[in-house]
Amino acid sequence: MAFIVRRLGITDYHTAWRDMQAFTASRDELTLDEVWLTEHHPIYTLGLNRKGVMLPRRSDIGLIEVDRGGKITYHGPGQVITYLLIDLNRLKINVRQLVTIMEKAILKMLSKHGIEGNTTPDAPGVYIMEKKIASLGLRLKNMCCYHGLSLNVNMDLTPFDSIDPCGYKDMKVTQISDLTANLKFEEAGEQLLFELLQSLESLDKRINA
Repeated sequence: MAFIVRRLGITDYHTAWRDMQAFTASRDELTLDEVWLTEHHPIYTLGLNRKGVMLPRRSDIGLIEVDRGGKITYHGPGQVITYLLIDLNRLKINVRQLVTIMEKAILKMLSKHGIEGNTTPDAPGVYIMEKKIASLGLRLKNMCCYHGLSLNVNMDLTPFDSIDPCGYKDMKVTQISDLTANLKFEEAGEQLLFELLQSLESLDKRINA
């Protein structure tokens, strides 16, 4: 079964979020899975894990409370966003397995540019020397997920200074442009998309073999 890919360009976060909710609410067992590639205008988002979260220390960027897992993060231009609207039952995987697929796709994409990242079991995402370069957050409805991942490529990182990224005090962030000059934003998005689709399509082929 094919995955529909939508390259949306830069989008309003709230609009994309509502579109994901509507898609997931209306889908059935015959609906094709979709992967959306986008970036967002500046916005802070606060996930469902809100205990002890410090709100942004600046007021010039909006804040939206959303229904994904995790705590607080920042999205802005120059950050690749990949949303996965996937029927997990169809692929016979759970959320933890999908998180692992996402993390491995990011790691593989980065390693092709000489960037060695790592993951940690109790804090989903990808890190470079203890600095976070990619964040993950999902929402599950009837075993169909939405939301996805963000990868810092070439953006203004200063808005992260006004929050505890993903709820971790003193967590530092980094981005691809600080590690290599050989990867443009559009290329990063397409290469990450390729790695994700390779993994997801291999699951689909295994199931339907």
